[in-house]
Amino acid sequence: MAKQIATQFKIQAPGGQATPAPPIGPALGQNGVNPGQFIQQFNDRTRELNGKIVGCVITVYKDRTFDFEIKSPPAAILIKEAAGIAKGSGVPNKDKVGKITRQQVEAIAQEKMADLNAIDLDGACKVVEGTCRSMGVEVEN
Repeated sequence: MAKQIATQFKIQAPGGQATPAPPIGPALGQNGVNPGQFIQQFNDRTRELNGKIVGCVITVYKDRTFDFEIKSPPAAILIKEAAGIAKGSGVPNKDKVGKITRQQVEAIAQEKMADLNAIDLDGACKVVEGTCRSMGVEVEN
C-alpha cells in the first residue's frame, strides 16, 4: 500500500549551501519535516550547483517521512546570470537593463526543458524570451 501524503510544498534554496535558518527552517518545521535531516540530504544532492538557487518540491507523508524533488533554477536567475545584471528592470517596457544572445536563450531553455510546459526547444525558447521581456532584458538575434 502506498504512503498517504500529508502535505506537499515548495521552497527555493541555494544548492549545496542551504542552512536551517529562516526562511527554510521554519517552513520545514511547520510542515513536520526535520530541518537538519532535510538540509543534509538537500546539500548532498545539490552540491554541484554550488550556491545557485534551485526549486524543490517536498512531499511529507502521514508517518512524518518525506521525499523531495530538485527542480532546475528559475529562468529569471539564469537570465540574470547570463546578462550579468543584479536585478531586472522595475519598468521593463521602458528601461532595458541588459542584453543576451539567442544562443544564451537556447542554453537556458535546454537547462529548463524538463520543468517547462513546452513541446520542443523552440517553444521553450519562447517561454524564456517572455521572461526576458518581463525583466527588461533584450534578446539579440
